[in-house]
Amino acid sequence: MKALKNYINGSWENSISTKYTFVHNPATQEIIAHVPHGPDTAKDVDKAVQYAQQAYLEWKDVPAMKRVQPLFKMKTLLENHMEEIAKLITTECGKTYTESLGEIQRAIENIEVACATYVLNQSEFSENIAPGIDEFMIRQPLGVCACITPFNFPGMIPFWFLPYAIATGNAFILKPSEKVPTTMQYVFDLIHKNIDLPKGLLSLVHGGKESVDALLQHPDIKAISFVGSTPIARYIYSEGAKYGKRVQAQGGAKNPIVIMPDADIEMTTKIITDSVYGCAGQRCLAASLIITVGDNKNIKDALVEAAKSRKVGYGLEDGIEMGPVISQESKTRIEGLIQKGIAEGANLLVDGTHKSVSGFTQGNFLHPTILENVPLNKEIISTEIFGPVMSLLNFKSMDDSIRFINSGRYGNMACIFTQDGLSARKFRSEAMAGNIGINVGVAAPVAQFPFSGWKESFFGDLHAQGRHGIEFYTQTKVVIERWPKTWSRTF
Repeated sequence: MKALKNYINGSWENSISTKYTFVHNPATQEIIAHVPHGPDTAKDVDKAVQYAQQAYLEWKDVPAMKRVQPLFKMKTLLENHMEEIAKLITTECGKTYTESLGEIQRAIENIEVACATYVLNQSEFSENIAPGIDEFMIRQPLGVCACITPFNFPGMIPFWFLPYAIATGNAFILKPSEKVPTTMQYVFDLIHKNIDLPKGLLSLVHGGKESVDALLQHPDIKAISFVGSTPIARYIYSEGAKYGKRVQAQGGAKNPIVIMPDADIEMTTKIITDSVYGCAGQRCLAASLIITVGDNKNIKDALVEAAKSRKVGYGLEDGIEMGPVISQESKTRIEGLIQKGIAEGANLLVDGTHKSVSGFTQGNFLHPTILENVPLNKEIISTEIFGPVMSLLNFKSMDDSIRFINSGRYGNMACIFTQDGLSARKFRSEAMAGNIGINVGVAAPVAQFPFSGWKESFFGDLHAQGRHGIEFYTQTKVVIERWPKTWSRTF
């Protein structure tokens, strides 16, 4: 069992803290690592920032074309080590091996887009705005930037930020979730051994709230990126802004999918089942509220059958379609929310609680669950469950469905299944969410588009990925210059 180290100034070193917490395999409860914890981890952050600031001063003046060269090597590293990284993700996070492979592919795609930063980050120029006067805008890096990532995508989400930050000339500090720190520990070691970067340009620091607060409050950190729950995202945003930082904070979700009467039942059932139960429902684009319009018997029966037949187990075994949730505490919380929904009047169509997986009786396993006729004014409707639970609702019309969706507090994703173009067009225009899916169950933007989010699903202005990532990690400077002809004759 290993005690994890921090990566600071181009080398691995022990934390100043002497306190550690356990990292568990959620399928077996095996302890796979010790991760630094406690108030002294704030000193680790301060040390990392000092070296990062020095590295930034060197890196910011490196030509953009040269800054992206390490990213090409980084892409190849991840491609060559996909299998090892995917096994680590499954071991510490619980998702299936296939899901973990897909996660790494998404990370690679963000590196590919960031490789084009020198093109996407070009200056804007206007000649002769007045006689003899030119004006242009350039983008320059911010400085030291930090990122705080969640447990559910330990290999992908850091790459929403890292490649864009360094490609635009910044230094970057990552604080991964203390529940899943070994994936990025491995990735950073690959980078350390194979890519020549200025010492201190990339740092990895461990810890909990003390490390987070140290990042938020440090005067030399200019930007904070975060993905997690809405309460923490709101805290990150307000606290970071209080200390004058640029902040992007992705929060929670309660994602609805509308099924119109003309939807193809077989296709719709398969896609929605994958959306709700993929990654055990632990993703911010997982469908949670399934809204049928009009007669719903056939689609309801199909969804029930699909939920009951989904194969649950250890993600490294063949044929597994859903792994465990991250912790025993999460399992208990999700089971409590299911019971609360029933107490509030919901009908339990499929019960996924209190079931075990052969050979893994200690694992944090839940099976797919479906609640029907959940009262619209109760807590279960508005609470992010973050588990394999589907709430099945029915409305008479699409207009009623859209009004219900728009009344919610979240706005990460909304999807519709229909064969009618007019219905799809109306939905994509009127549904208040940042990511819209038409006959798609997980409307996850590819890397060149921003990972959008509205309402309480996002705090900030510029989202992760693509051009938004480049704009977030740079600040604009407008230059207005005059070179009179009479001056030029003196040279």
